[in-house]
Amino acid sequence: MTQSTPEVRRSRGVYLLPNLFTTAALFCGFYAIIAALHGRFEPAAVAVFIAMVLDGLDGRVARLTHTESEFGAQYDSMADLVSFGLAPALVMYEWALGSMVGMGPFLAKLGWLAAFFYTVMAALRLARFNVQIGSTDKRYFIGLPSPSAAAIVTGLVWFSTDLGLTGLQMLWPALIVTIGAGALMFSNILYFSFKQLDLRGPVPFVAVLIVVLIFVFTSIDPPKVLFFGFLIYGLSGPVLFLWRWRRHARRQSENP
Repeated sequence: MTQSTPEVRRSRGVYLLPNLFTTAALFCGFYAIIAALHGRFEPAAVAVFIAMVLDGLDGRVARLTHTESEFGAQYDSMADLVSFGLAPALVMYEWALGSMVGMGPFLAKLGWLAAFFYTVMAALRLARFNVQIGSTDKRYFIGLPSPSAAAIVTGLVWFSTDLGLTGLQMLWPALIVTIGAGALMFSNILYFSFKQLDLRGPVPFVAVLIVVLIFVFTSIDPPKVLFFGFLIYGLSGPVLFLWRWRRHARRQSENP
């Protein structure tokens, strides 16, 4: 006589709280696109940074409230593609890259191809991250995280707009930043993830002081501090890669 195995019934509902943060981040990305289409580039850039904060909160809220789910993970990934893939590319295109339309047949295509390249690299970066969950070293990200890449791209827009510079004046730096950020996202360069920091346990007083100083410096001039902060983080990956490569080459030369 065979014993029937009880059927496992899956919940058809979704957890509301973490998905509210994800929806808010998605809204910020959508708003950034709409604002850029109307020439309001500073609010568009700020919206992407707000989406970054919300994106960082949804996962932590899910873990703290034990409301993690596969649905939430997939929804978060799709929202990230809009907020950190499509929105930064369109903001940059409307601000600077779109002005290449009147510069000849090659450059006219180069502008929108650079924006499309960034979007595709963000999609590939998110897809690779999803399939590598649980199989990589949590201390590092493989490739520049898409929120950081979005911060560099839209941070340049915010920083330049704050200085009174137009997209046409910053066209070539904008093109380099867009292509460079896209390439770094899907590269195999390692970036510190800072996931080893235990925010729930006791921390040294110095750590609290550093956090306070970060908030103080950011509040002094948000466009400059945020842009250069994320730019330094974006460049840290290639710099550390070259340092590790040189150290490995030196060791091989010393021990043939």
